[in-house]
Amino acid sequence: MSDDQTTLPRAEYPRPQFRRERWLNLNGRWEFEIDRGDSGLERGLLDTPFEDEILVPFAPETTLSGIGDRDFLRAVWYRRTIRVPEEWAGERVLLHFGAVDHDATVWVDGTEVGRHRGGFSGFTVDITDAAPPGADVPLVVRARDEPAAPQARGKQSIEHTPRAAKYWRTTGIWQTVWLEPVPAVAMRRPRITPNVAGGSFDVEVPLSANLPGGVVRVVVSDGAGEVMRAEVRADLDLAPRLALALPGERRRLWSPSDPFLYDLRFELRDADDRVVDEIASYAGLRSVAITGKQVRLNGEVVFQRLVLDQGYYPDGLMTAPSDSDLVRDIELSLAAGFNGARLHQKVFEERFLYHADRLGYLVWGEFGDWGCNTEQGETTNQQPDASYVQEWLEVLERDYSHPSIVGWCPLNETWQAYGDRITALDDVMRGMFLATKAFDTSRPVLDTSGYAHRIAESDVFDSHDYEQDPRAFAANYARLADGDPYVNRADSTGESWSIAYRGQPFFVSEFGGIWWNPAEAGRPQSMRESWGYGDRVRDLEEFYARFEGLVAALLDHPDMFGYCYTQLTDVFQEQNGLYAFDRSAKFDLARIRAAQTRPAAIERAG
Repeated sequence: MSDDQTTLPRAEYPRPQFRRERWLNLNGRWEFEIDRGDSGLERGLLDTPFEDEILVPFAPETTLSGIGDRDFLRAVWYRRTIRVPEEWAGERVLLHFGAVDHDATVWVDGTEVGRHRGGFSGFTVDITDAAPPGADVPLVVRARDEPAAPQARGKQSIEHTPRAAKYWRTTGIWQTVWLEPVPAVAMRRPRITPNVAGGSFDVEVPLSANLPGGVVRVVVSDGAGEVMRAEVRADLDLAPRLALALPGERRRLWSPSDPFLYDLRFELRDADDRVVDEIASYAGLRSVAITGKQVRLNGEVVFQRLVLDQGYYPDGLMTAPSDSDLVRDIELSLAAGFNGARLHQKVFEERFLYHADRLGYLVWGEFGDWGCNTEQGETTNQQPDASYVQEWLEVLERDYSHPSIVGWCPLNETWQAYGDRITALDDVMRGMFLATKAFDTSRPVLDTSGYAHRIAESDVFDSHDYEQDPRAFAANYARLADGDPYVNRADSTGESWSIAYRGQPFFVSEFGGIWWNPAEAGRPQSMRESWGYGDRVRDLEEFYARFEGLVAALLDHPDMFGYCYTQLTDVFQEQNGLYAFDRSAKFDLARIRAAQTRPAAIERAG
């Protein structure tokens, strides 16, 4: 199989904020076999050639993979030959997976080298002892993916054919795979915390081990050259800490209007001042704060005009066909008047966050766990277990330093009534909230987006409201100032899902979803295949009137810090996007943009 790095799919470096110069991209053609009975290990698949070929990093359900099998895939196998470059001799060799859905086992030359559970977070295995430099050795990966297991799966359908707001499944490898050499003592991913008040970055640099006599040096640069440098001993703490104080004349904030990024170079130097390990990174100097019902960016009130972005593609499903597709989605959102997004029910690949960082695009980091419910006998909704916290912590570790992330939302639409007993769902929600807060105290955390709020300390509060009548929609929030906003309730009984609202900053984190598919407008209801929220609009003018009315109800509310409109694009049968699934235009963007970009009431109040 070809290792021509210039012709590989998704050939760009997958980790822009934690970059090493030397790496080997393993995307491309791999041997592949579907193991419908999950009996491959017993049948000797570990040591036999596979029948098919797949294009990694695209999942076998996608057309881009060359497989296009959308049946249930309980297990899939991958194989390819790898050769560690001879010039990497004497170093540790790491094998990185951007994401594999859901349970992965990895073998090199017949030896198991690692396992990982979780389809949204990446993982790394050390293959040094199994793959001598210069030798051709087989790399085999098995991925298991039970459709109805109690695992985080986002919007992946547990039914054979997707319907409503659930979509085709993603199984196996769906992000870039690559090799990387590191020294015996190496730096791990730095944690970069901006300190706007102090004009500095607080940096923590975890090490694989301490280096006697060594130092960690960080050099900060901007377009005019070096700004400053600092160093700290590498033999005292397993995670050395530095304060990178920026000279006053070289301080420049990161914001949507000026997404300025500093370049950071991390060096691990030994006692003889030789560079042992080197990492390229970047950082943005910005702050997030809460004042009353306001959420502030760099001390200024910025109304969050967010769009729901689910990150699906017709031919790649959860994998963007190209890096430019990631950029295009952000540019389409900005063109429509949004300044950010909820990255909905999928952990987006890190290159999306890189582009959000450099384009000044505000995002909320989210986990793929729609509709958690722990009631006995529950079979339809996701049932959280210990793997949820484990996987979410891996996500936080990867994404912590991105300035574009302005909030975290570890759960979405937890569907369980609030009763007298403390439930397993309450425990999971508290665990996810505390894990997020323990890892990151610098950003607001929403305990769950919509429905069953259970954490009194949640920094913000929200509702999901798909009322289609703008007047009725506005009336739902007429009592927000009195502490009585619209909250989600059980459809059948009207009973509360949540603890009481406690006066936090409030936003409607899902609304709109206006159903418009002109190709179906003239068909009888029984012949319509698409899906959306509420009554379908009859024509474009009705769409614009409804969109403008719903948006105005939130922009003009003095106690609303933001909103999130559903959604950026159509996704398969869910056809309520501002763009079609192929990203072509559906509406007059100038009119959509004009409705959103006037100052919000909370911005005018300052």
